[in-house]
Amino acid sequence: MIEFEVKDMTCGHCVDTITRVVKETAPTASVHIDLPQHLVRVDGVSGSGALERAIREVGYTPVLKS
Repeated sequence: MIEFEVKDMTCGHCVDTITRVVKETAPTASVHIDLPQHLVRVDGVSGSGALERAIREVGYTPVLKS
């Protein structure tokens, strides 16, 4: 499991955009988003780098949680 805190994810459009870009980057991944907590959890992937870059490219600032 990879988890990002994305403080600038504030609405349903943000959730849809981040979900779409994660699925484009890792088609077999499961994406779970907790909007009130600003958390994006991705299961079924091994590395965070490509996901982090993809989320940044669509305008958000993900912070990898350990």
